[in-house]
Amino acid sequence: MIFTRRALERAGFVGWTPFADLRSSICPITAGVYVVTYDVEGDTRFADKSSGGWFKGRNPSVPEGALAANWVDGAEVVYIGKADVLRRRLREFAAFGAGKSVGHWGGRLVWQLAGVADLRVGWKETPNDNPGVVEAELLRQFRLNYGKPPFANDPHRLGR
Repeated sequence: MIFTRRALERAGFVGWTPFADLRSSICPITAGVYVVTYDVEGDTRFADKSSGGWFKGRNPSVPEGALAANWVDGAEVVYIGKADVLRRRLREFAAFGAGKSVGHWGGRLVWQLAGVADLRVGWKETPNDNPGVVEAELLRQFRLNYGKPPFANDPHRLGR
């Protein structure tokens, strides 16, 4: 699989909504997988501080060197996730990025990209499949194409 928005649309992904618009978008209440894309021309820039919320006193920001080591050149997809309820998970993700204290830190590195307004989220419902299995397959395919996971997946392995 190729991880461009066009290829993902052919694979059934829809939405492509900025996080700021998730509250008013028609996001399904079913299980599924989602991808976060970041399509900015030129060099990737990182913010000094994450816009993400602190949780239990933990700072979501990481050093620029770790962010640069995690960056995947040429990839539009910066995070792949799964959800039992897409609407709830994506709204939690957006709330975290808006600075709220949310316990789920999955994908938190996206909130340290400069220009988070350029992030778009697309989703695919998985009514007949386990979203964890679908996510694992997407991650496997991404690794095959790029040699490592998307930028914001596996943040506990920063720089590897």
